[in-house]
Amino acid sequence: MLNMSLSRLARGCSRLFLLELESCGGPLCFSLSSERSTSAMEDTESLRRAFGSARLFSLLVHAGGGGRVQRARSHAELTSALNTQLPPECSVSPLISFLPGAKDSVIRGFFLRDESASSSTERLLREFKQSHSMSVFTYEREEDGDGQFWCQEMWRSPETGQSQRFYVTLATAPQQHPAELSIINSDVFYHLEDAYQVLVECRDVIPESKAVLEIVDQELKACRQDKGFPVIVIEGLDATGKTTLTESLQKALGATLLKSPPQCLAPYRQRFDSEPPLIRRAFYALGNYITAAQIQRESLQSPVIVDRFWHSTAAYAIATAVSGSVEKLPAPGSEIYKWPSDILQPSLVLLLTVSPQERLRRLRHRGLGQTEEETQLEVNHLFRQKVDEAYKRIQNPACVVVDASPSPDQVLEQVLRLIRDKCCM
Repeated sequence: MLNMSLSRLARGCSRLFLLELESCGGPLCFSLSSERSTSAMEDTESLRRAFGSARLFSLLVHAGGGGRVQRARSHAELTSALNTQLPPECSVSPLISFLPGAKDSVIRGFFLRDESASSSTERLLREFKQSHSMSVFTYEREEDGDGQFWCQEMWRSPETGQSQRFYVTLATAPQQHPAELSIINSDVFYHLEDAYQVLVECRDVIPESKAVLEIVDQELKACRQDKGFPVIVIEGLDATGKTTLTESLQKALGATLLKSPPQCLAPYRQRFDSEPPLIRRAFYALGNYITAAQIQRESLQSPVIVDRFWHSTAAYAIATAVSGSVEKLPAPGSEIYKWPSDILQPSLVLLLTVSPQERLRRLRHRGLGQTEEETQLEVNHLFRQKVDEAYKRIQNPACVVVDASPSPDQVLEQVLRLIRDKCCM
């Protein structure tokens, strides 16, 4: 089904391919055509730099009969296999196929440049094709008096007959990053039932999903909607002082302190942290709904302080999903930054910030376990910038930025003033 769709889309020049090559200094966008393109010399040179003289392959991962969960897990398995089993002379880059402006049209895959002299890459790809639902394409260069051209051809089984060749044509990348087309209910969840359904689909392959769903059912069944005391959420990157501040606020306000993800999901975090983004994000989204139920119960008795909530889940997911610079993030005001309609809205959200140098100094004194994304913050300045900017673009409620560089007592005093002003306490 996917093979037929790709061939049909290629004939209509509808589907674009975004290739992220470090050697090109940025993404390369191309389309497919049944006819040669009379492209300008600079376009031909861009393709020559990207494709070179290596043997070229691309892979697109599709769902097969197992739906989106199988596709996500297949993509993760192939990522690991390609990075560990291919010869060192073969480079692997992310490839995205999409229809411009069409939500949920994104198909993820890989682009391979094989500089090795052996046939091991092709052999491995044939083995992977037997065990995964994916399409494999090869690229060949043609040259005549009119210039150089690259053709793409899909691998087919002998019984399906000869494959059609398409010419690669350089295209203008859309302003909207293609990952933005699939963030909603894939990387960020906006309704309880959407995140819940992902784990329902995981029950046969991830037994722990059943236990998590039972916890969700139990926690939300006891949830009450009565309006209570103010709810203050403290957000920020690791080592910005969240733990120190939340504990101090708990004492100063006589408040209840909660954390997201909630402690009841702690036994399952390691299991779901090892899963691909679709499954991992759904798990943490459900954690937010459990925390919201706990907040609603506790806020009937006292103010509630929350160490991280939906802002963190969304900011990290958006920054991870969208590659490239900060400018590639969804524009301010995008629906992607909209607070979910079915989850409790805090009275106040505070975003703690410190300089990168101060964060690193504090991290050196901690030595605590970190998630893969938290580790990225230490080594990837760009990722850190994107997470910080995504935090600031989330609306209703938006974050109030707090400089957490001064002493803990000074930060506490500053925050208490904000709480008194904005929460009438």
